[in-house]
Amino acid sequence: MTGETAGLQANDGWTSIGDQVAGTRDALTGRLDIRNRPATLATAVRQLFGLACGTAAIAALYLGRGVLIPITLAVMLSFILSPMVNFLQRLRIMRAPAVVMTVLAALSLVGAIGMLIGTQAASLSVNAPEYAHAIEAKVQLVQGMATQRMIAITKALGGGRKPQRSVPLVPTSILSGARNSASGSKSAVLVEMAEPRSTPMSVTKTILEPLVGPLETTFIVLMVAIFVLMQKEDLRDRFIRVFGSTDLRRTTMALDDAGKRLSRYFVAQLAVNTSFGFVIAVGLWLFGVPSPAMWGVMAGMLRFVPYIGPVLAAVAPVALGAAIDPGWSTAIFIALYFVIVEGVIGYIIEPLLYGHSTGLSPVSVIISAIFWAWLWGPVGLIISTPLTLCLVVLGRHVKALEFFDVILGDRPALTPVEGFYQRILANNVDEALAQAEAILGECSIQNYYDDVVISALRMAATDETKGTIENAHLDAIKRTTLGVVEELATQIEQASVTKSSVLASVPAAVACVSGGGAFDEVVAAMLKHVLECQGYRARLVTHEAAARGAIVNLDLAGIDTIVISYLELTGAPAQLRFLIRRLRQKAPNARIIVGLWLRDEPALDDSAVQTTIGADAYVSTLTAAAAAVDATALENGVDALSPGNRARQG
Repeated sequence: MTGETAGLQANDGWTSIGDQVAGTRDALTGRLDIRNRPATLATAVRQLFGLACGTAAIAALYLGRGVLIPITLAVMLSFILSPMVNFLQRLRIMRAPAVVMTVLAALSLVGAIGMLIGTQAASLSVNAPEYAHAIEAKVQLVQGMATQRMIAITKALGGGRKPQRSVPLVPTSILSGARNSASGSKSAVLVEMAEPRSTPMSVTKTILEPLVGPLETTFIVLMVAIFVLMQKEDLRDRFIRVFGSTDLRRTTMALDDAGKRLSRYFVAQLAVNTSFGFVIAVGLWLFGVPSPAMWGVMAGMLRFVPYIGPVLAAVAPVALGAAIDPGWSTAIFIALYFVIVEGVIGYIIEPLLYGHSTGLSPVSVIISAIFWAWLWGPVGLIISTPLTLCLVVLGRHVKALEFFDVILGDRPALTPVEGFYQRILANNVDEALAQAEAILGECSIQNYYDDVVISALRMAATDETKGTIENAHLDAIKRTTLGVVEELATQIEQASVTKSSVLASVPAAVACVSGGGAFDEVVAAMLKHVLECQGYRARLVTHEAAARGAIVNLDLAGIDTIVISYLELTGAPAQLRFLIRRLRQKAPNARIIVGLWLRDEPALDDSAVQTTIGADAYVSTLTAAAAAVDATALENGVDALSPGNRARQG
């Protein structure tokens, strides 16, 4: 029974045996499903185990955030300081002094920024009450205008309804006083709670207690960063030993890729955000906003927060602009200034500077910011992008973590072949055409057919062999692909020059004969399109027209070349041999070329087999078929609008 089933499947592309083939295929598919149940169960167990590991990892990140946040910040800081350390080492300074000098320079810079912010904040606090009063007055003015507007809208909507008489309200204090005097109860005694006397220890505790946590975290971050910079190569080797000793090449590539991407991203982002803060500070100084340097530093720091950082940085300067100006022009100009600067940096400078160096999709940046902010708070929001970048790099190099690259990366989730196959499965001609137009901007039509469409049809043929696609769906896929080919042929013909004005003589005539497979006619139509683009007179001959009973009515007069297309050729090629014999009788002077598109290498390369079949040439791609037709045209001395022909003749 197994041999009979295999024979039926092998001949499915050449003969139609209806329900018998369908029933045999369904039975075979059922046996394969039973045989594959252990593999399916193992896959489900692996998926559940992966889900459990992911849940445990998220719980560990949340519960261990007190330890993991300082270590993560230290590693990120080491990526920022590493270029400076490498620069000092190139100046023949030893690693330890280079690390110490770099860390001291970073601390000095942070201290200078802190002093600048403190000085600016102290000067701002002198006039802070006046600014607050002016802002409060403008807010009340806006509220009054909005209330009046709402009252006017309410009256307009109320129509001619008579207003009800309002009953004056008596304050609650008067009513309670009247009740107390009537009942003759005694008035309440006011009690004032006196605060304890302040001691030097309590004052010191009040001042230092809020600073202990940040200082402790800063100390841990600096110490860990110093050790990471000092032992960078040793830590890398230990990491490779633990996680990647079985595949040293892949692990080394992953670490190098992650290091280069993170370092480049951090340095570029630090430079961009510093420039953003400087430009904002200069603009605020020109607008007359108090303490412009402080707001510039705050703007540069807040811009590390994805998307909402620039918005938060603009709130305080806009409010101060409203406070120092009796009108609203200064506040409006400051808001527009923030929008323009952020637009120039975000849409012009950053794409030119970063390019695709991060490798993250815009949606993944938003999702990662929400996730890490929920997990680690404000610190997680700031470092969400580099952390997500690390996951994407791991996904590109570790097979088990590939889903990170698929979900969070900026590379297409589907290859062009998979994308085209998905579109023809969904019978979506418009999306398939849109994808084709995008790809044709980078390659020729024959390369697109060879590399994308034929490969997608191979996937469909494989699914058809497995029995996962019904015959009705096969016909729909065939119609969809033919629609794409016809639409592309129409577009290219409209965009090309008129062939009759270029050709010096009548071009060669080619017959594209379809095999008996489900998609052979589609491939023959693509070959016809490719040959027409090169100036040949090509015609499509269906498999039914070349059958034994119908070939007597087939007119092949004037045909110089015959190209037979087979996407599937399983078993003995007897059908092909007899088809070539019939075509040879109808067109004895035509050269017959067989295109077997199933294999990457030229098929049927055995000379004895080729002699038995009787074809003149064998090709495996449309590009090779077009070249073979060119060679035939040159041998026959027939002109064609072919780049290869023109090159040979010129």
